[in-house]
Amino acid sequence: MKHFFNGSVTKVNIHTPAGLDTFVDHLESGTSIILADMGAGSGQVASDWFDAMYEDVSATGARFTAVGVITPDPASVESVLAWANRLQDRVQYVVVQNATSPQSNFSYWDSAEQAIRFRESLSPTVVRMEFRLAELENPARQHGVRLGQVAMRQNSVDELMRASIVMRAESYRRRIFSEFDRAKEMFLP
Repeated sequence: MKHFFNGSVTKVNIHTPAGLDTFVDHLESGTSIILADMGAGSGQVASDWFDAMYEDVSATGARFTAVGVITPDPASVESVLAWANRLQDRVQYVVVQNATSPQSNFSYWDSAEQAIRFRESLSPTVVRMEFRLAELENPARQHGVRLGQVAMRQNSVDELMRASIVMRAESYRRRIFSEFDRAKEMFLP
């Protein structure tokens, strides 16, 4: 988030009694979209806040979209399902299938009974992110370079300026934008 928004992201200490109330204050200021990247260890705090505040915040017209990232690892699917069990139909869902290898197998997501029930009852929008070559992904992360900056050669990292890497970045970017276009109504007011 920090790299993508050039450091303009507000960091909030959610581990205070009213830490997540910051979201309500941002809504009051006229902000139409708030994106909260809830890091590791924030689950219980976020759940408690959501349970306490959902009714009043939703009464303002705010709506919630939970974005869960799954990988071929069944634990990632179980994590999303645990959140969905807690949140139920109070939110809309986007599930990002993040391929972690060239031949990622999402069979647990595809066939686990709980995952099937989740998809049937809560109709998540699924966004597929394909595996990205380490030769592109690793230096981009290390240097805080976005995919678009690689695709448009707007960076100073030599290994990200190679023609093949630039072409791959353009290709990845085009396909992920296509996925986001399919799901944009979930993210935009």
